[in-house]
Amino acid sequence: MTVRYLALSGGVGGAKLAFGLTHAVPPEELAVVVNTGDDFEHFGLHVSPDLDTLLYTLAGINNPTTGWGRDADTWSFMEALEEIGGATWFRLGDKDLALNVLRTHTLRSGTTLSKFTADMTKRWGIASRIIPMSNETVRTVIETELGPLDFQDYFVRRRCEPVAQSIQFRGASDAAPVAELQEIMTAGSLAAVIICPSNPYLSIDPILSVPGIRDALRRCGAPVVAVSPVVSGDSLKGPTAKIMNELGIICSATAIAQHYRGLIDGLLIDTDDAWLEADIANLGIAVKLSDIVMRSAEDRCTLAKTVVQFAGELGCGVKRPMLPASRVT
Repeated sequence: MTVRYLALSGGVGGAKLAFGLTHAVPPEELAVVVNTGDDFEHFGLHVSPDLDTLLYTLAGINNPTTGWGRDADTWSFMEALEEIGGATWFRLGDKDLALNVLRTHTLRSGTTLSKFTADMTKRWGIASRIIPMSNETVRTVIETELGPLDFQDYFVRRRCEPVAQSIQFRGASDAAPVAELQEIMTAGSLAAVIICPSNPYLSIDPILSVPGIRDALRRCGAPVVAVSPVVSGDSLKGPTAKIMNELGIICSATAIAQHYRGLIDGLLIDTDDAWLEADIANLGIAVKLSDIVMRSAEDRCTLAKTVVQFAGELGCGVKRPMLPASRVT
């Protein structure tokens, strides 16, 4: 089946909208490219948090309370690990652990991350394609007053407490998009590209840092629409607002538009931010107002339908401002 909708996703917010998109468009026509800058090795295991969150969400087996991890998971491994003095700051449930063990074994046998992920989507009956941004290693590193911190050390172990000074995507210059993703972006069959309301700096920028992805999206011929991850000057989830403030960026939907300027044709913002509509429009970016807070499964589906409709209204061939989008390096 030809892919007509491509979403860029990372974290729980991205997975929520991706879930909605599987109900807003034929799921077999949807592909989701996922941030792997968060991937890391833990106790010798290759852990892919954002990939797993999306896999579990689209398979309907995610933890509905946390948004990450497996539903009804057990914690025997973590309890035993704590008993013998092991580090427990990054928690893996028993079911979650099984996936990470199998992934690690499979990758060490020579299988690519994209092939393993595709096999899991098939096993769990997921009709949409889930594609890691690259099969090469790219790691998000946060420069802080404590020095450089790997993403999971910063995000989970230290709970985002250190002050962020800059963000790097180590290995990105040597990476390449997964071949399947490259084919989708250049096939000329896309009806829309959707940037989910994920953290622009920690979830979407790693994807765009892979050489060739940003340019291919600009040239794909389909409208590129983003959903703002901030409402009324605060982030919907996670440390987006904190990081923006620490980097000297005012947390607002306008700042999100400026960040993506040169890439997106339209930005969906919350009705509470209607007063920013003219500022964003002056950047050459179309604006649509909606309730973008996803409190329920129904909200996710409604928002996804609104995004798809917005992209359809913009149509193909929209001229984007030629200024490059702001980058955090």
